[in-house]
Amino acid sequence: MKEVVLAKYGEMALKGLNKRTFEDMLTKNIRRRLRPLGSFTLTRAQSTLYITPDEENTDLSEVVDAVGRIFGIAAYCRACVCEKDFADIAEKSVEYLENILSTAGTFKVNAKRADKAFPMKSPEICMELGGIILEKFPHLTVDVKNPEVTVTVEIRDTNAYVHGENLKGAGGLPVGSSGKAMLLLSGGIDSPVAGWMMAKRGVHIEAIHYVSPPYTSDRARLKVETLCEKMTPYCGGIAFYCVPFTELQEAIRDNCPEEFFTIIMRRLMMEIAQRIAAKDNCLALITGESVGQVASQTMAAIACTDAVCRIPVFRPLVGMDKTEIIEISRKIDTFETSVLPYEDCCTVFTPKHPKVRPQLSDVEKAQNSFDFEPLIQKAIEETELKTFNA
Repeated sequence: MKEVVLAKYGEMALKGLNKRTFEDMLTKNIRRRLRPLGSFTLTRAQSTLYITPDEENTDLSEVVDAVGRIFGIAAYCRACVCEKDFADIAEKSVEYLENILSTAGTFKVNAKRADKAFPMKSPEICMELGGIILEKFPHLTVDVKNPEVTVTVEIRDTNAYVHGENLKGAGGLPVGSSGKAMLLLSGGIDSPVAGWMMAKRGVHIEAIHYVSPPYTSDRARLKVETLCEKMTPYCGGIAFYCVPFTELQEAIRDNCPEEFFTIIMRRLMMEIAQRIAAKDNCLALITGESVGQVASQTMAAIACTDAVCRIPVFRPLVGMDKTEIIEISRKIDTFETSVLPYEDCCTVFTPKHPKVRPQLSDVEKAQNSFDFEPLIQKAIEETELKTFNA
């Protein structure tokens, strides 16, 4: 029995003259993600991508699992391919869904007749197929409001397709369709979620991380690299920039007032990030900041940080609370890695009493008391690049 995976568009279906661009990007992303799983033929029609394995022994369970993480897909399912003939549809429906219908108590039939030339209308298909299923599985009863199993029949251009309920896809837009941005990736819970959320809006993510040996360990860096690996099933390949930050932090400690340590550190991080971003054609920065979560994330502190930025800074978590962020981190499997007890450089030289309502003029005066430019240039020159592929 021939099976395919149907991947259905979300908001991408509403695009106008540029819809083809989004479709091409989604097709490209699917091909790249499925390459390790085998060879596939991809065709598209009626806001649906048909993923057909070229080899009979392909494990469609793995394919479905991968498709569920690809942004741009609103819903997806495994489906049985039928001739556009009701007898064939009925025979294959009973056979294909036998396992789930045998163990269910209630069901309904849902028919979608995209090909209006098909001789039976949708209500007729539902009624006739429902009767055949009841005859084959007499223990079942019909429940049109809250069935345990929904048998779906789709009559499309070239074939009919039978499947159970659609699974909810990752949604959003295809990664790469909205440009490229640089994620400031710490080892914490928030920044991987921020990257995931921007990837969902079609942004191709690159990541930058700061290390301060000997104050931070190799395990802290490996923790962040693991986060990159966990993000790639959703975000695609990630270019990971690792910036040596020790000398800059020591210079802040030795030359700036303690209450401004964190804000000046953040400003220097932003400066380095946007310079590297410019070299790699990134149009924006992304952070995991949420208003009021810590001292450096008050509105006044964020304003002081943004004052050094010459490109947009996206903060998709800005209005979320920690519980909401943790829920997403568990969903995308980054939480357990994020809470490993390996400190990043943001915890180095943390002031006892940070300024929560800093004035920009005071911060600039404190920062300008030392010439950080040579150290910034050195850090950029010594930055290491590593690539993580989906």
